[in-house]
Amino acid sequence: MCICINCQHVKDCTTYKIILIQHNQRVSSKSNTIFTPSNTLIQININQNLYSMKLEWDLVECASFVEKPGFWLI
Repeated sequence: MCICINCQHVKDCTTYKIILIQHNQRVSSKSNTIFTPSNTLIQININQNLYSMKLEWDLVECASFVEKPGFWLI
């Protein structure tokens, strides 16, 4: 699970924006992606079946993480 959703920086984080793009999610043009976190570790899970392959991108470690549960919902 991506730790970004419980981070205070989720709304302005460049790494989270990259993860959203990789998930083909809409990225708000109004978002100010001005925060660049340090020492991040992204885990990419590969789910493959006979006909397709899906990549799941999750940020699992970040030195800039500041816990604020549910901040992404606001």
